[in-house]
Amino acid sequence: MRRKLRVLFTAFEAIPFMKTGGLGDVAGSLPKALKEVDCEIRVMIPKFYTIPEEYKEKMTHVADFYVNLGWRNLYCGIEQLKHNGVIYYFVDNEYYFYRENAYGYFDDGERIAFFSKAIVESLMHLPDFKCDVLHCNDWHTALAPVFLREFYRGIELYDNVKTVFTVHNLKFQGQMSDFVLGDILGLGNIKAAADQLRSDKDSINFMKGALCYSDILTTVSPSYAQEIKTQFYGEKLDYIFCRRNDVLKGILNGIDVELFNPKTDKALVCNYDKGDLSGKEKCKKALLKEFGFDNNTDIPVIIMVGRLTEQKGMELVKRVMDQILRLPLRFIVLGTGDKKYEDSLYYFQDKYNDKMRVCTRFDEELSHRMYGGADMLLMPSLFEPCGLSQMIAMRYGTLPIVRETGGLKDSVIPYNMYDNTGTGFSFSNYNAHEMLGTIQRAVKLYYDDKEAWSTLIDSGMSTDFSWNVAAEEYLKIYASLHPEVTPYRRKGKTR
Repeated sequence: MRRKLRVLFTAFEAIPFMKTGGLGDVAGSLPKALKEVDCEIRVMIPKFYTIPEEYKEKMTHVADFYVNLGWRNLYCGIEQLKHNGVIYYFVDNEYYFYRENAYGYFDDGERIAFFSKAIVESLMHLPDFKCDVLHCNDWHTALAPVFLREFYRGIELYDNVKTVFTVHNLKFQGQMSDFVLGDILGLGNIKAAADQLRSDKDSINFMKGALCYSDILTTVSPSYAQEIKTQFYGEKLDYIFCRRNDVLKGILNGIDVELFNPKTDKALVCNYDKGDLSGKEKCKKALLKEFGFDNNTDIPVIIMVGRLTEQKGMELVKRVMDQILRLPLRFIVLGTGDKKYEDSLYYFQDKYNDKMRVCTRFDEELSHRMYGGADMLLMPSLFEPCGLSQMIAMRYGTLPIVRETGGLKDSVIPYNMYDNTGTGFSFSNYNAHEMLGTIQRAVKLYYDDKEAWSTLIDSGMSTDFSWNVAAEEYLKIYASLHPEVTPYRRKGKTR
């Protein structure tokens, strides 16, 4: 009998309920696209104290039970809310989740282990939903495939469940004291689990468990899937990705094209689209005024938006910022991060006050205004599993300048001067002067060839960065795990 595949998508954050990074964007956007390809998708996240009241008051209680975690027996409630056509489940335990922040507590290992165990235990309590595929994301849900196999195997309901695990950022793996293995996880006496979770004689690694136990492994771009099989990018887990290469797949993330749409974005002073960019000129004037520059829109504006860390290429930027700011351009930075980089940027702002502005805070609306008013986005990452800023920039007609790594390599087509094709500019090596040369070429093209520049803008704005493509790829993966189920395509067509 043909039916939709039933998928429970689990993450520690999802917009609009909780967001600390890109994972929140993915968990809030991808499920909506999966629903559109006729997947019966539901999402599970913790019920955080900071979830806006407008959502909390609409939640309904659907289940409660107790979760065994080592020697502990802990209450767990499940609240339900339908948002954008998708059913969201919220794991309720005030001891673990009634806190100001999502992370950063001494007992994060215990909190996250509880969430993973609650996910698996909840599968027998969710009304009208029998799970086919459990899709886990990053280290916060990495123990769920381990618990599923070690504690629930042999139960018919659970034997039907297949697991997919997505790595969003391999840098964060959830490494804990070896004490956690027995006292919290209850896996100390299960040799297979202990061997596969242990990273050394004194510690265990939550993510390593998912990499060993899950049926399919994915990551958020094809290039990153290849990179993490090398020592430089593999964060000491490259040998697992090499060993499990046959079940490893990279799927490029998308963006919410309704949220990031210059034609309808209310954060912009004037809306526009690729057919008429006159509104972008007005956005540029408004941006210059907001940051205290004169209103000369002939000078290009380069922006950086995001975390100010080594991963984002700040070492390269710091090294050649003097040379960058001697070019005929303006440079605006929005983001927070390591103090040494923030201090460095403020130093250059003071030195080149007629050319540079720095804003060290998180400001979603301001980021939209910057994408709308800028000419170029600089994103010279040391590594980048996927990256969203370069896609958003292209959507707003702002050309990205990126290093060819991970999702940056997969999403930005470098400018070809011989046939005027491309969607941005790129350089391959993690080298400050190679980056500087790329910025110089981009600035030269901006001044010398307006027609070529407009062609690049049009190509970038025409690229489909919606979640539709990724949703189709994930549906193929889910279907491969349950060949007995025939999922439907959009509009009733079978795959």
